[in-house]
Amino acid sequence: MASPIDVAVAIFMRPDGSVLLAERPAGKVYADYWEFPGGKVEPGESVAAALAREIDEELGVCIERAFPWITQVFTYPHATVRLHFFRVTAWQGEPRAVEHKGLSWERPEAIRVAPLLPANGPVLKGLLVPDEYAITQAAEVGIEEFLARLKRRLTEGLRLVQVREKHLDRDALAAFARRVVALAKPFGAAVLINGDAALAAEVGADGVHLTSAQVATLSVRPAQAWVGASCHTAGDLRAAEKLGVDFAVLGPVLATPTHPDAQPMDWEGFESLAKGALIPVYALGGVTCAMLDEARLRGAHGIAMLRGSWAEARR
Repeated sequence: MASPIDVAVAIFMRPDGSVLLAERPAGKVYADYWEFPGGKVEPGESVAAALAREIDEELGVCIERAFPWITQVFTYPHATVRLHFFRVTAWQGEPRAVEHKGLSWERPEAIRVAPLLPANGPVLKGLLVPDEYAITQAAEVGIEEFLARLKRRLTEGLRLVQVREKHLDRDALAAFARRVVALAKPFGAAVLINGDAALAAEVGADGVHLTSAQVATLSVRPAQAWVGASCHTAGDLRAAEKLGVDFAVLGPVLATPTHPDAQPMDWEGFESLAKGALIPVYALGGVTCAMLDEARLRGAHGIAMLRGSWAEARR
């Protein structure tokens, strides 16, 4: 079997959340299909260098800031490709259809153009995953105080919350989770319940967050709109990918008081595990809001936090 062809792919992202799609020209395989722009990595060329070169050739712009994101392997009738996606957040110039039939800025949740190149369609859901994944902290600050902080953060733009309160029995947890869901829904924020898909369905949550132990033993993805997973090793990540979860959290990256005995993997260790992941990966453990760019440069989709998400003075 021939090795996959490596392809560098750019997801241009505007501040309003729209992304750039390009229509393939006549005469090429999958002519008239829409795709994220990019091209093949040449022998001896780094993926980042290929990205810059291809985007200059195809769109006439110079990339200023790009973050490595996910990797997808897809088999077409004519070839198997390994797509290295980058999220591009800054560039010089206005993209032009130099080599494509046309360009269109689209919202990932409501794509208007069709048909999409098959390999790019599944990527769109990953783009809906927010940069911050907040884990509840009611055990430390109290339920009422926590709910007040949650309301404030939702007003500020928080859109993804995991309910994880190991100190509560099931009835108390259900009551708490219902209040979290009730606060989150008007803002369009998604709520996941840690480790209990049945409870998630019962309280009207958007999904479940699986423990690493559950990821290792489950063979079928839970029937939830959103499924996250906790991972600590490369094996955990491969199992989560195979299960088909929407995203993973990986850590601890740095020392954290939540798990004082856990050995942190540091940023280099995180990068080595997250590199090439098929799904968005959050950096977890000792991270703060100020570390978001560091995390992205290391291949993270974003950051997952407990204390950092609810601190009174967030940096």
